Amino acid sequence: MPLPPPAGSSPRRVRFVARAEHAGLRLDQLLAANIPDLSRRQARVLLDLGGVFVDDARIKVASRMVRPGQMVQATLGSVLARATKTPGRAARAHDDALLPQFDVLFEDDDLVVGAKPSGLMVAPTAESDRGNLAALLASRPASPALWLVHRIDAPASGAVVFAKTPAATRALSRQFAEHTVEREYLVGARGVFPAGTHICDEPIGGKRAVTHVTTDRAYGVHATRVRCRLQTGRTHQIRIHLKQLGHPVMGDRLHGVPDALDPPRLALHAAVLAFVHPRTGVPVRFECPWPADLAAWTARLETLAGP
Repeated sequence: MPLPPPAGSSPRRVRFVARAEHAGLRLDQLLAANIPDLSRRQARVLLDLGGVFVDDARIKVASRMVRPGQMVQATLGSVLARATKTPGRAARAHDDALLPQFDVLFEDDDLVVGAKPSGLMVAPTAESDRGNLAALLASRPASPALWLVHRIDAPASGAVVFAKTPAATRALSRQFAEHTVEREYLVGARGVFPAGTHICDEPIGGKRAVTHVTTDRAYGVHATRVRCRLQTGRTHQIRIHLKQLGHPVMGDRLHGVPDALDPPRLALHAAVLAFVHPRTGVPVRFECPWPADLAAWTARLETLAGP
């Protein structure tokens, strides 16, 4: 079994039940004994990252003893691939220092709106509870715990809101569930997208999904920047709908087609996020400009397109 999978691929999940002969083994020893090609040192790094669960509880202690009959799950993916190959606080601090930088667009006692860079997870996953925007925001001095109310894809960038109180969590979650939050994305779509506004309402996973797409700027025959307004919020909705319309998102390794003119990452950016403030009831709107890495890419496309 290759270990770990290449960056950008799906994480590898390994599940096994501790058996009688495993009694007395430390958790790092148990992982190394049951996952091919995983050394004890790698197992300890994986535990540091938070990629191991025992009976659905995240465990980070390498010396933890596991009882026969307990379920162990390990998730190995791009987080482990990028991590410093030694365990310990110093190695994890080094990893954190290499993470892309984020900005705070707005903050009060009820919520915080962050500008997530591409490559940073929004919140903890089965792979890791480190190196994500929620954890980084919560680690600031005097910052309270944060509640997740929505996500955007790790390779995407843009505005994300977190709640600071249970009441704010309920109010914001209700707005997302009722599809009353305004979410607009700027997206680099392949080829010449037709002018005007187009509605794609193909279901995703058997559920209703609606995306409104409007042309924003053309880059010759190579690409078009479009504005996508989400009426619903399904996983990978914009990426799937643009592919169905024949203009996949450029830089999309999952739903797109590789091209020499692709950007350095997924050309998908959450540019507008608007909702009713959970405490005051006043409408609020936040805009996150087209980021520098994608601006450099579209500038190159403009040069290729010519006058």
